[in-house]
Amino acid sequence: MKGRELADRIEINPKVMMGKPVVKGTRIPVELILRKLSGEATEEELLDAYPHLSREDIQAALAYAAKAVAYEETIAL
Repeated sequence: MKGRELADRIEINPKVMMGKPVVKGTRIPVELILRKLSGEATEEELLDAYPHLSREDIQAALAYAAKAVAYEETIAL
């Protein structure tokens, strides 16, 4: 997913979910999508449970997480 598409689907607004990254226009946090997928929920189950979510939103959440981790700074102790 290209950067512009990511920016169009994920937003950070201090007035929504305390500033956590969410799918734009919803209160669905990126974190929730990641936790559900890592807990063995399927994409189909997410789409059924959250009708406002699209496959592209799920891909944007994954791309957002990958980008966040890529720029994470690790300090070895």
